[in-house]
Amino acid sequence: MTTNKPFAMDKLRFLYVIFTCLLVVEEGEGLKCHECEYCNRPGGVEATVCEQSDQDYCVSVIVRDKERNAKGQFIPDGKDIEVINRRCKTAEEGFLERRPLFCEVPEPMQDKQNVFCCQTDFCNSHVPKLLNPPGSEDDLQGSSQFPEGIVVAVIVVAVVVVAVATIAFYYVWSRRKRNFVDEPVTDTTVDTNPLMGSQPSSLRELCDWSQSGSGSGLPLLVQRTIARQIRLIEVIGKGRYGEVWRGHWRGENVAVKIFHSREERSWFREAEIYQTVMLRHENILGFIASDNKDNGTWTQLWLITDFYENSSLFDYLNRTTVTLVGMIKLAHSSACGMAHLHMEILGAQGKPAIAHRDLKSKNILVKNDGTCCIADLGLAVRHDSRLDRVDILPTDRVGTKRYMAPELLDETMNMEHFESFKRADVYAFGLVLWEIARRCSVGGIFEEYQLPYFDMVQSDPALEEMRRVVCVDKQRPAVPNRWQNVEALRVIARLMKECWYANAAARLTALRIRKTLASMLEQEDVRVTV
Repeated sequence: MTTNKPFAMDKLRFLYVIFTCLLVVEEGEGLKCHECEYCNRPGGVEATVCEQSDQDYCVSVIVRDKERNAKGQFIPDGKDIEVINRRCKTAEEGFLERRPLFCEVPEPMQDKQNVFCCQTDFCNSHVPKLLNPPGSEDDLQGSSQFPEGIVVAVIVVAVVVVAVATIAFYYVWSRRKRNFVDEPVTDTTVDTNPLMGSQPSSLRELCDWSQSGSGSGLPLLVQRTIARQIRLIEVIGKGRYGEVWRGHWRGENVAVKIFHSREERSWFREAEIYQTVMLRHENILGFIASDNKDNGTWTQLWLITDFYENSSLFDYLNRTTVTLVGMIKLAHSSACGMAHLHMEILGAQGKPAIAHRDLKSKNILVKNDGTCCIADLGLAVRHDSRLDRVDILPTDRVGTKRYMAPELLDETMNMEHFESFKRADVYAFGLVLWEIARRCSVGGIFEEYQLPYFDMVQSDPALEEMRRVVCVDKQRPAVPNRWQNVEALRVIARLMKECWYANAAARLTALRIRKTLASMLEQEDVRVTV
């Protein structure tokens, strides 16, 4: 019995050890986690497996750090790197409502470090993400990311807005092209203008009122006020300078000449000539106002004058024939306008002598009473008799080649002598007389309308072609034989021949032409009355 007790004790000790080991093994079968330092870098600590109780955590940590060398020292100018560590954390390291404190990383710090905690085996193989640093390129790109649906919607809306804006702009532009001023004007009206005193209600009253002062036209403020009250109706003519519109001002028709922006010098010059002191005359086109207006697309240069339904003498003669009296009225009134231009009026408020330089049937308008007035003074020049100087401006524009005098065509004209310009006007007026006389119907006989030299040059002749016909061949428009059988036509024929002499000094003066035609008109009126 004595020999068996030690064996029994050993057996009991063996069973105790086995039981103890089983308890240890049972306790060791807890949470399994990865554990390593610098897991994503060469030279980092080798990964191991740690075991924790079911109440502990597997942790994965990512940190933004500067690049280091093998000794763990920072590398100068080293770039930012991301370092990953994995840990086993026990419940004893701190909890906040059963949540470990080391798992809580404030969002402002998540661009430098972030932590991921979990409680399943090897769950810390997952790595949390770092936020991009504020102001970084990735952060800016990330901040501009929107859901695809929102991006598509924004693009569609932008395209629609651009399309609508384009259509609206085109509509407004085309509407203004047809009628630049279509809405009520909010500017100070003529009625409330302090310069106006009493309230003229018509263009005639305005013109009469303007003559009570210096005689140089309406005040500039009144001109601008009128210009902003005009409503354009329709285009009635086009030329190299721009367009002519029919407009309305207080129920009255006015003509609005709109110059191209590149013709600003011509616009300014014509407005300046029209406002010459004492220029206003019944046979000079009535000037009302000038203004420059911005229509939203370009600057318009306006010249506003009286409007006549018969339009130009060129258009009038194309449409109809005239009687003997009608012919003389057209010729006499045109001569009166030219004579008033050429005449110098002396005095403190005198008028300088003016030469037209582009006299032709298209620049003479026919009034409702069958008389004419001279228009288009854009090329006109004034004579300063005190200094004996011509204020001719440098310009690319020249007169109409068909109506140029011989001395202009062969370039022998003395540009320093003002009388030369007046004589060139007289030559052109002789051609206008020829145009009028051809349309005079006597006994139902008349000639069809034609431009001077129609049978000698092309429709748009060159200077060289006109020089050959007029200067070299010394040709002039043909006078029909029937004119010799009618006293009035015979006198007109003699007048025109004396206007287009090759020798400029031998031509009639405007005053002589006016007196001759006035005598003819008086005789013809007496004959008709009898």
